[in-house]
Amino acid sequence: MAFPETPLDLRAELQLGGGERVDITSRVYTRDPIRIISGMSAEGTQVDPSTCVLTLNNGDGALSPRNPLGPWFGRLGRNTRLQISVPSTDAYLDLDGDLASMAATPDHASLDITGDLDLRVELATDWNEQGRNQVLVSKWDAGGQRSYALRLLDRMLSLGWTTDGTTVLAATAALPPLPERAAVRVTLDVDNGASGRVARFYTAPSLDGPWTVFAEFTQAGATSIFAGTAPLRIGGVDSTTVPPRVPVRGRVYRVQVRAGIDGAVVADVDARGLAPGVTGWTDGAGRPWTLSGTASVRQRDFLFTGEISSLPSRWSPSGQDVWVPMEAAGILRRLGQGRKPIDSTLRRRIPTDPNLIAYWPMEDGPASTTAASPLPGVAPMAVTGLEFAAVDSLGGSGPLPQVRAPASIRAAVPRSPEYGWHVELVYFLPVMPAAQTEIIRVDVVNSPSIRQVIVYASTAGVRIEARNEDAEVIAGFTYTEPQALADFAGVWNRLAIYSGPGSAGFRLFARWRNIIQDTFWIISAIVPSSTLQGAVTGVSGAWGTAVADMTVGHLAVFDQGASEDSITSPPGSTIFAGADDGFAGESALNRLNRLTAEEPTVPIAWYDGDTSRLSEQMGSQRPAVLTALVADCAEVDGGILSERPDRIGLWYRDRASMENQTPTLVLDYAAGHVAPPLEPVEDDQRIRNDVTVERIGGSSARVVIEEGPLGAQPPEQGGVGIYDESISLNLAADDRPQQHASWRAHLGTWDAPRFPSVRVLLHQQPQLIPDVLRLRIGDKIRIVGLPLYAGAAGEPVDLLVQQITHIPLPRTWEVTLVCTPAGPWTVGVEGTARADTAGSQLAVGVSATATALSVTTTTGPRWMTSAARAGDFPFDIRAGGEVMTVTGITGTSSTQTFTVTRAVNGISKTHTAGTDVRLAHPAIVAL
Repeated sequence: MAFPETPLDLRAELQLGGGERVDITSRVYTRDPIRIISGMSAEGTQVDPSTCVLTLNNGDGALSPRNPLGPWFGRLGRNTRLQISVPSTDAYLDLDGDLASMAATPDHASLDITGDLDLRVELATDWNEQGRNQVLVSKWDAGGQRSYALRLLDRMLSLGWTTDGTTVLAATAALPPLPERAAVRVTLDVDNGASGRVARFYTAPSLDGPWTVFAEFTQAGATSIFAGTAPLRIGGVDSTTVPPRVPVRGRVYRVQVRAGIDGAVVADVDARGLAPGVTGWTDGAGRPWTLSGTASVRQRDFLFTGEISSLPSRWSPSGQDVWVPMEAAGILRRLGQGRKPIDSTLRRRIPTDPNLIAYWPMEDGPASTTAASPLPGVAPMAVTGLEFAAVDSLGGSGPLPQVRAPASIRAAVPRSPEYGWHVELVYFLPVMPAAQTEIIRVDVVNSPSIRQVIVYASTAGVRIEARNEDAEVIAGFTYTEPQALADFAGVWNRLAIYSGPGSAGFRLFARWRNIIQDTFWIISAIVPSSTLQGAVTGVSGAWGTAVADMTVGHLAVFDQGASEDSITSPPGSTIFAGADDGFAGESALNRLNRLTAEEPTVPIAWYDGDTSRLSEQMGSQRPAVLTALVADCAEVDGGILSERPDRIGLWYRDRASMENQTPTLVLDYAAGHVAPPLEPVEDDQRIRNDVTVERIGGSSARVVIEEGPLGAQPPEQGGVGIYDESISLNLAADDRPQQHASWRAHLGTWDAPRFPSVRVLLHQQPQLIPDVLRLRIGDKIRIVGLPLYAGAAGEPVDLLVQQITHIPLPRTWEVTLVCTPAGPWTVGVEGTARADTAGSQLAVGVSATATALSVTTTTGPRWMTSAARAGDFPFDIRAGGEVMTVTGITGTSSTQTFTVTRAVNGISKTHTAGTDVRLAHPAIVAL
């Protein structure tokens, strides 16, 4: 018998130090029910750390961290991981991405497919995960035994195969937006009859279909597939690729391999019917499978995954009752405890270059007398005449020093055995010096020709010069292009000086790049009679009044020069690129992805609801704590950042993913799906009709919604008065504040009640459990069957979930949802959306049953006629709270006749002349 007739198989588990999992379910007291809360409160604007509180029996002292006789002594304490789970509908193959974790079946003649191929996989995973070459299913081994492999790589689905076991052929397609659980399929027609091969890519809700083609590629030449001896694997590895192939991370439900397109099934894994814990089975095609590594068959859904934040010991005076009121929280709590800002993007990025041998960020504090190096073995830079922390206008840097002439720098560079070098720094020179003035000097050894390379600048030109040990000039070049000289000063630049090969010696380069405009100039000089480029041993600068107020920083030295003999040769390192302006213009999703790569202990999965639209582009990433940087992305893009229930990590859904959603959960009020009390609230908590948005470091825009029931007009004129808001956003461009202010004003003037509490008793409605378990913060739910007095106007009520509370017990399971209206997130789709009328009303009153309306347009263009635009009919209008379907319109003057079907929303009533007539569902322009 199923829940609630049998107790809910609720499970609480700890993951102790060393990775051991311990089931503590038997210790959970029901006198204090488990309470799990995730999302944001009704009054909140940002997601709070998820929390879980439960009371545990500690009669044996096992949960006392400092009890030396406890079985978990030394492995239990703060931030020990806690998971709460319940049975899921389907079993699944659980893969964690570990190199050794996979399922495999030995090679078999039926799997040695040489002709057409059809691979299908149904799984739940992070489809947008970057930087991991994840194998879904493969028959693929190094050493000449590669046959075929289906894998995920950076939001792409890729089919690889070989004809000889070694030489890889491939077809790859960008994935469309997919829900967490979905099915993918790739077919390969090895010979299309026209001297070619065709790969088709499909998605579906499940392996049962229906399948939708999202990409198709025809490649020249018929092909075949090598019949290798490798086993067939779900997951798999190949360390010879870059990045190396690793097993997929997620839940695999079904896998099919077919010989031929829609052909015979030669491997048929259906984990849904497997018993949890099995380590081997025979699939539907007769293939025997075994698990390896940490791969396992499970049938659990997770309500919470977090870290213990409080573990106090409590006992009664008699000592008969000893317990622990445990509290755990999601990763946002721990991240929020930190106060150390993440370093600037340049400071973080430059040390990752493998050819870096010396680096001085020069972001030192105002009282500094030297510039420190973060690299071991590199001495501080000696300086005079610099005012540290004087300028903070470069997006990719913290505050940098400014020259107070006279000034100097001198830095010793560790000797490198490599030949070829590259020195780079950022600078801001207010004006070009009138006379030739030294900007930077590089000391070189192990070159028979030169000892120093100097870059000069003046209004007459930018010059690079090489000198020998006697300080004699042996090579040089002066660039006098007016635009190049204009770009050298008055703007943030990067200056790179580097060596490279040359046919008559070796080349020296000076290259300056406008950080803001991303334009560059390059000059070169040939050092004759030598190909030995040498190595850098020092960098220095001596500056007088001609360069007073120049700002410098992020001086880096690399032991790799240019690789080409060309005047336009790029330097050996491009590590400054992008980081110099703090990745200004980077999309919110790309910034989240980059932050995840830089901070791998804080994994962030994300869902892009519309891959044809970029997420919002952002301004520079300035030094800040990690939580602030991540929240900044969500604030700018307008999406929601929350915590994962299944593992430690964050989950971000972009703004587009919340638009035009299909409801994840449908609740029928009349059928008792919603437990009392259901109390919609008509208040002013979220009203914002006067919104100002400022771009940080840029312009601002203000939008005021004057008209409408929540407009800024005073109540006597039909509005609610002014509710203003001002917000600063890290936007990339000055044209964006206007759009953001309009969108926020739109959200703030949506006239609908909010539902701060929607309660569902799953022990009374167990059929809703699968859909409730799929709910995530930001998902849409729909309530149908509401009475008119509940404010539903006879229509379904669509809501967005912003908080989920679970209170599970053995015999009961209560879920409470905090919700806001979903209506403003229904936006127009190009080619199908209709713009609303600017103003129209009934010319004469009508009865409750009339099917012909006389409508006058009072403002703007009249309504379209059915004779001219038959394909745009029918559509719905709203008048006096009644929704009607318009099947035809006649008349070419401002007063027209509408033929309608009445009471579409269950309301039918008389309407007086002058009643406002509008589209029932007008197009809303998305941000």
